[in-house]
Amino acid sequence: MQQLIGQVTTENPQRLAKRLAKHWAHKFPVTEDEQQISIELTDFGRCVMCYQANGLLLQLSASAEQLAQLKQVVVDHLLRMASKETLEFSWQTAE
Repeated sequence: MQQLIGQVTTENPQRLAKRLAKHWAHKFPVTEDEQQISIELTDFGRCVMCYQANGLLLQLSASAEQLAQLKQVVVDHLLRMASKETLEFSWQTAE
């Protein structure tokens, strides 16, 4: 498994993460606590969203072949869940 770490700037990180979790909960296992939400995307990998004051810390885990696809799926869905809010993303590979 490879990891990709992302930062997304949003005014309401908890609301955004909860909307995405609710959207995917009918299809994938979702766990939630006070600091984060974890989604096990069965055929792709895992997405963990940690709440921060100015956004979300994203931790994506997948095979090398699927990591780019997982990233695109997560970004597309977060943009959709954000409605009219403009999100800013930054990414780095985990070591």
